Amino acid sequence: MRDLDLTTLRLFVAVCETGNMARAGEQANIVGSAISKRLAQLEDRLRTPLLVRKRHGVMPTAAGQTLLEHARGMLDGAARIERDMESYLTGARGQVRILASISTMAGSLANDVASFLKMPAHRTIQVDLEERLSPEVVAGVRDGLASVGVCWDAVDLGSLQSRPYRRDHLCIVVPRGHPLASRKTVRFEQTLDYEHVSLPISSALQVMLQRAAALSGRTLIHRIIVSNFEAALGVVRAGLAIGVVSREVAERQGASNGLHVISLAEAWAVRHFVICFRDEQGLSVAASLLSQYLGKRADL
Repeated sequence: MRDLDLTTLRLFVAVCETGNMARAGEQANIVGSAISKRLAQLEDRLRTPLLVRKRHGVMPTAAGQTLLEHARGMLDGAARIERDMESYLTGARGQVRILASISTMAGSLANDVASFLKMPAHRTIQVDLEERLSPEVVAGVRDGLASVGVCWDAVDLGSLQSRPYRRDHLCIVVPRGHPLASRKTVRFEQTLDYEHVSLPISSALQVMLQRAAALSGRTLIHRIIVSNFEAALGVVRAGLAIGVVSREVAERQGASNGLHVISLAEAWAVRHFVICFRDEQGLSVAASLLSQYLGKRADL
């Protein structure tokens, strides 16, 4: 099979998103018949129908939906290549893409990267930061979507290499007047009588909390699921639930304003984060410098 050209894939995505050859043609400044011919050739090349033609438009088949997902990824990758190459024209001699977990993005990572970039020796380096769930960070670095990842060390890193980064401390936050509000320390099991606000179910933290609840013979009750610690604090402040969050984030977000922060007695409440990469020797100069700089923040 010959290589798939990006122009045809771009047209295929446009057709799927608009559901109409003519509308896709207007967007691409090309006649609908030319698009139809290209996509028919694409179907012949892949030896499978990609679109179902209906009276007022088209929709992807099951195979077409799979191709659509891959095509979007390929087009996104091509756009990143173009952007990275253009950065060299403006004097940037290094481009580093980092995938980072929710907790590290909520913590000190952004400030650490900013401090790195402010150093005169690093003024020609550009850094892209993208938030992902910890398992997605590992998968993304492994698959080459980013050169560096930052995540919790509780996640299976597989074949990736790593070095230590910072750590944080999980705690329970409860609203004023809550039965646990007078406590300074609490065991996680004692919080399971109450509804929790949770991060996405597939996040490393929620997987660990579900496991901890199961080991105590209990169930963690999710009332609300949010995407980050800041949103979780807002839910708790409103009195809708209690939550497990990073103490460092809670203190930075002014958790004392309407909230009580209670230490968790479990050893796992102290989390250690790592910087991961496929092969340290294979990192670009910019990625290596950034990785080493972040590693020096481990004891802070």
